[in-house]
Amino acid sequence: MNEEFISTLNRIVANATPLVIASIGETITERAGVINLSLDGSIILAAMVGFVAALVSNSILIGVLAAMMAGGLVALIIALASIELKQDQVAIGFVLTLLCADLAQFLGQEYTRVPGPQISSWSFPLLDQIPLVGPIFFQQNILVYISYALVILVWFWLFRTRPGLAHRAIGERPESAFARGTKVNRLRYVYTVLGGALVGLAGAAYSLHFKPGWATPPSMRGDGWIALVIVIFGGWHPFRVVLGAYLFAALRAVSSDIQRNGLTLFGQTIEFNFILLNGLPWILLIITLLLVSSGSIERLLRVMPRPLQKRMRSFLRSDSPKALGTRFDP
Repeated sequence: MNEEFISTLNRIVANATPLVIASIGETITERAGVINLSLDGSIILAAMVGFVAALVSNSILIGVLAAMMAGGLVALIIALASIELKQDQVAIGFVLTLLCADLAQFLGQEYTRVPGPQISSWSFPLLDQIPLVGPIFFQQNILVYISYALVILVWFWLFRTRPGLAHRAIGERPESAFARGTKVNRLRYVYTVLGGALVGLAGAAYSLHFKPGWATPPSMRGDGWIALVIVIFGGWHPFRVVLGAYLFAALRAVSSDIQRNGLTLFGQTIEFNFILLNGLPWILLIITLLLVSSGSIERLLRVMPRPLQKRMRSFLRSDSPKALGTRFDP
């Protein structure tokens, strides 16, 4: 296979990684019934904090931990405002995303375009030698491998463990979970902060590797909103979420390549409007969401054999957690 094509796939996997991490973090939070709408601002603030902490301490690890703490702290504010102060999660999250973005640009002024430490690539021994798969998935950096593990661990936790069942229950039927002895609000604190810490990790992934450094305006601006869309597109299921992140990264790569080199068909170069190309990933995601919500997927499933229908229906289900965004008063 063409080496350039393999290199492109390698870049798509790498560029999708921050979206995967942030989307998995939001999936954990929303499965517990809490909406963290501050993702865009949290990612920007965490990117700045992570880069500055790594630069000052000369330690990548400290930078990553600082970014995760920043993301977790923002998520904790949302949990406190919702659970203790009885405020609307969506309104608080929207205000925080604007505040965090502005705060990051204000506090990070002195570090704009300053060279700093970066996470280096590290090929995974043995696995990087697998034909085709190795160069694409295992010649990356540690954050990419962490994203693989996160997807599998979160899926296993949610759908194969009793604590994971309780996790889903507090986002679906918190009253029933409470009646069975589950500490609903306590777990909502835990999962909201954990999800926020992963959003912070996504911010560190940007400023310490994928879009290294800190700049104003932030290069990752808007990606938090994309992560929120991917969670909905993925139906709050870890495997579908990662597919959505890879799809979005692939569409971005195709759009960027067409802008750079144009599109040649039958010897003719076709020019595309710049704005239309940038909107292509969003348009295709909206079409996919419409197909799912319109029942077209369900009609397609009916054609499949019955054993396969059950598995595919479970995988393609896109219903949101029933108690998402609601408060629970014991």
